[in-house]
Amino acid sequence: MSSSIPGPRDLPNSRHDLSTYFGRVRHAADICDPRMMFTTSSQLATSRDLLSAYKHNQIPAMTSELWKAKKICDATLHPDTGLPVFMPLRMSAFIFSNLIVTAGMLQPNLTTRGVIGWQVANQTLNVCINSANANKSSPLSISQMATSFVLAVSASCGVAVGLGKVVANLKVAEVKDGKVIRKGISPGMKMVLGRLVPFAAVCTAGIVNVGLMRGGEIAAGIDVFPKKSRDDEEVKSLGKSRTAAIIAVGETAVSRVLNATPIMVIPPLVLLRLQRSQWMKARPGLAIPVNIALIFTTSVFALPLALGAFPQRQAVATESLEKEFHGRGGAGGLVEFNRGI
Repeated sequence: MSSSIPGPRDLPNSRHDLSTYFGRVRHAADICDPRMMFTTSSQLATSRDLLSAYKHNQIPAMTSELWKAKKICDATLHPDTGLPVFMPLRMSAFIFSNLIVTAGMLQPNLTTRGVIGWQVANQTLNVCINSANANKSSPLSISQMATSFVLAVSASCGVAVGLGKVVANLKVAEVKDGKVIRKGISPGMKMVLGRLVPFAAVCTAGIVNVGLMRGGEIAAGIDVFPKKSRDDEEVKSLGKSRTAAIIAVGETAVSRVLNATPIMVIPPLVLLRLQRSQWMKARPGLAIPVNIALIFTTSVFALPLALGAFPQRQAVATESLEKEFHGRGGAGGLVEFNRGI
C-alpha cells in the first residue's frame, strides 16, 4: 500500500469519505479493481516516485494523477514490506482467483470426493491469500498456518459432507389422489437446500480460519491510538487492548460471511431456476459457463460491499475497552485501531 512509501508527510487515507458506508465501498472497489492486475513495473515505479514526491513536500496537493498513483500502490504493495504482493494473491485478483474454486464448490451433484477436493482447494487459496497479505511485523509460524489450514479444512469438509448427507436423507412429501401419504418437504425445497450446503461450509470455515489466523491478536491485544483531531497530528499507541482485538477479529469474520453470502447463495439459486426453464433444458451444456458468469457478476459487487461494512480504522469509545484506557481518548473521547482485512 501507499503507506509503505517513506516520507515525513502523510498521504490522505482515501479520496472517498470513509466515515460513510458507501464511501468505504467505493474505496474498497478501488483496491479490488481487477484492472489493477495489469499494472506494469514501470507504472508502479512512476506511481511510487509521485507519491514519494508528495510525501517529501515536493508536490503541494493531491491531483487526479496522484490519486491514480495511490490507487495503484494501494492495490499492489504490501503495507509493511512495501514490496508487490504476488499477483494472484492481491485483492485486485481475488475475484478471478476465487472464481474457479467457487464454481467448483457450487457444481450440482458433486460426489463426496468432489466436495472434499473443492473444500481443500478453497482453504488452500484462503491460506495463501491470508499469508501474502498478513501483518509482517508479527508473522504467523508455519505450524500456526498449518494448524489453521487443517482445522479450517476439517470444519468445511465436515459441514459440507455432513449437511449433504442430512439433506439427502430428508423425506420428500408424497401426495396421491389429493391425500398426503407421507409428510416431508417438497422436491424443489430439497434441491434448494442441497445447493446451499456449500454456503454453510464456506461460512463455517471462514469464521474458523479468521479466529485461528488472528488468534494471537486476541491473546496479546492490538495497539489502540487516541483519535486524531486533524490529519497531520502525530499520536502514539496507548497500549494493547484485547477487547479491541476481539472487536477487530469479530468484524472481520462477519465481513467474510457477508462476502460469501451473495456469492454462495445467489448464483446456485438463479442457476436452479434457469435449469428448470425450457431454454436451459434445451442447452444443458451451458450450465457451467452460466454458473461461472453468475459467480463473477455477483463477486464484482459483493466484495466491495462486504469490505465496506466496517471501517478499516475503527473508532470506539474508551469506555468500551479495558479500564486502563478510560478517559484517555482523543477527539470525541474516542480511540482508534486497525481492524485488518
